[in-house]
Amino acid sequence: MRTGWTGVRVHGHGVDDGEGRLPTGRGRVVPLGAAELGREPGERASLVQFSTAFCQPCRATRRILAEVAGLVPGVAHIEIDAERNLDLVRALGIVKTPTVLVLDAAGRVVRRAEGMPRKADVIAALGAAV
Repeated sequence: MRTGWTGVRVHGHGVDDGEGRLPTGRGRVVPLGAAELGREPGERASLVQFSTAFCQPCRATRRILAEVAGLVPGVAHIEIDAERNLDLVRALGIVKTPTVLVLDAAGRVVRRAEGMPRKADVIAALGAAV
């Protein structure tokens, strides 16, 4: 199933700041960085994929995002196991896999899509981040 890329309002802990930042649980929000992602984000942007072990579309999404990240300098592909990162999943309102977030250089979520994206759509969504 494919869905379109959307601008994002991140929900969690009752906070919706409209800026695509992760709620901290105390009413403050912070961008997503290495601590939340498990590795350093890309210099210009990051393609963050939430996956589960038995998700068939997640495998195809992994290939697409890795290819796009390889084509665009300064863009990283970061895959996160949704089952092992439930706090982050809940904070970001992830309800299905794959879900892909496009982060700008500051770690703000600028685009979001559920389902397997097309390569051309991923490249177009990166335009909002770089």
